[in-house]
Amino acid sequence: MIDRHLCERVLARALKSGGTFAEIFYEDTTSFNMLLRSGKIEQAAVARPRGAGVRVYDGLRSIYVYTCDVTERGLLLAADSAAAAVTDTRGSGRDVSLRERATPDRHPVAIPVLDVAALERADLLRAADSAARAVSPAIAQVTAALTAREQHVTIANSEGLYTGDRRVYTRMVCSAVASSGAENQTGTEAPGALMGYELFRERVNPERVGREAARSAATMLTAPYCSAGEMPVVIAGGFGGVIFHEACGHSLEATSVEPGMSEFSGKLGQQIAAPCVTAIDDGTMPNEWGSENIDDEGTPTTRLVLIERGILKNYMVDRLNGLKMGMAPTGSARRESYAYAPTSRMRNTFIAPGEDDEEEIFRTMGDGLYAAKMGGGSVNPATGEFNFAVDEGYLVRDGKIASPVRGASLIGKGGEILRRIDRVGRNMTMGQGMCGSRSGSVPTNVGQPTIRVSRLTVGGK
Repeated sequence: MIDRHLCERVLARALKSGGTFAEIFYEDTTSFNMLLRSGKIEQAAVARPRGAGVRVYDGLRSIYVYTCDVTERGLLLAADSAAAAVTDTRGSGRDVSLRERATPDRHPVAIPVLDVAALERADLLRAADSAARAVSPAIAQVTAALTAREQHVTIANSEGLYTGDRRVYTRMVCSAVASSGAENQTGTEAPGALMGYELFRERVNPERVGREAARSAATMLTAPYCSAGEMPVVIAGGFGGVIFHEACGHSLEATSVEPGMSEFSGKLGQQIAAPCVTAIDDGTMPNEWGSENIDDEGTPTTRLVLIERGILKNYMVDRLNGLKMGMAPTGSARRESYAYAPTSRMRNTFIAPGEDDEEEIFRTMGDGLYAAKMGGGSVNPATGEFNFAVDEGYLVRDGKIASPVRGASLIGKGGEILRRIDRVGRNMTMGQGMCGSRSGSVPTNVGQPTIRVSRLTVGGK
């Protein structure tokens, strides 16, 4: 952590010309990446970025300056640059006194990845590679990566806060390419957690990761193309939650809500989803990919019910947007690194388990589509309009999964899909991803049980 007295001097310097609030965010991170391609280790690198950002509120305007020079001189120069941009000179020349606040650690780490021998780390990737290649002769290429990041942050502000956190992220990514000679299909698995190397002893089996990536690629290689039309759609759990994350979750962040750029602005207390839908954003889940002890403004993380039985209950709120909206922060302020000012972001966001039996969900749907794995897409938070690729899909005929299809996409609006969910299964699972927004790319979990949308537009080839 940066020395408390140094933080006091930096914050006082940032407020020398005025301003209503000042904050310093310091980061010292060690990151590791090992890549295996075509059975050979191509990369094994360690990096250590360090830096700090100084933020000053000029009324309801935010001024942000960052630097990789974390000496006292460098930090004071950053504070001077922020102070020079302040226009409201009232309250200039304030002293700052900090009090340390300890934060309980909900996410203990047993084995730092870099404490494990390099050969053992490489063997994880080789195991995933071998398992993937054994799935089918059509598997032409396998790429596997192990990434780890240990981030230490110090956060101090002019209201007297002085605190810190340690975040340890570990993840494996495996992509398998199936080829017929004329065309290719790719399958990817990417499990991770807020854990150390114990991830591979408690949660993640590298062989299973490789097999699943290859199975998906080989299955889609020989599948016919999906026909377009409006139909019932069942979306699997786990990474299927990316639909809610993108089409609805971003529209519940204060970043979109405060300026009125969200279809859900001004709708607290109103019904925005079917009564079977409860959605939660939870940053407190032990050792989960999107969890933290505190957010990037030093606010303790929370379990936030966004939608309860269809009723909009909360938004995800950071400090600055909370001031503009007259709402308290929800522990949702996040940033990729010291190079970004924080804003409201999702953490572990999911549709909560429901009461429906999965067999009944399929049996009563008639003909439609089963989206077993979701891919990427795009969304407009202001309107909720989205378009998402289905990486692995299956036709459903007369309530039974009939055959794989490829090339499907799901098209609609967030508000509409929420109201058209008519079944929510009992077993919620989550998938890991990186979410990009105004404050950079941050680790997020998406999740849901198996859900059914009574009517959704499906795009084909």
